[in-house]
Amino acid sequence: MNHNQHFEHLLKRHQLKRTEARLRVLQLLVNKKTATSQPDLEEVIGDVDRVTLYRILNAFEEKGIIHKVFDLNGTANYALCSSDCDEHHHHDEHLHFNCTNCKNVYCLDEMDMPPIILPAGFKLEKLSFSATGLCPKCANK
Repeated sequence: MNHNQHFEHLLKRHQLKRTEARLRVLQLLVNKKTATSQPDLEEVIGDVDRVTLYRILNAFEEKGIIHKVFDLNGTANYALCSSDCDEHHHHDEHLHFNCTNCKNVYCLDEMDMPPIILPAGFKLEKLSFSATGLCPKCANK
């Protein structure tokens, strides 16, 4: 299945209308090796206005298609979720690595995260793991 077919299936599964703008956002996100901010997407997406892009990102996050992670400046960045995510539960409990040099945010899905056991009475709703340092590209400069 090619990307477009996968994206169309993804939109249908999450009961979202297939639009060229939604397909373009998904294509841009799948091609990125890092999480991407809305302003960065605005620069490369071209003719999709800011409000439409905001609505697309919001709908994708609500449906569990993408997840939001904040960079060192507090800017929201977006990355595709795993296929296990849905509107009721995001499975994005992986390490988010913020490079202090290039400012990119990386989702390190392959890292095993420790189980979190909360004291009695606490109810976990969202979990975020983040680390800062230098990415391999910046560390080798």
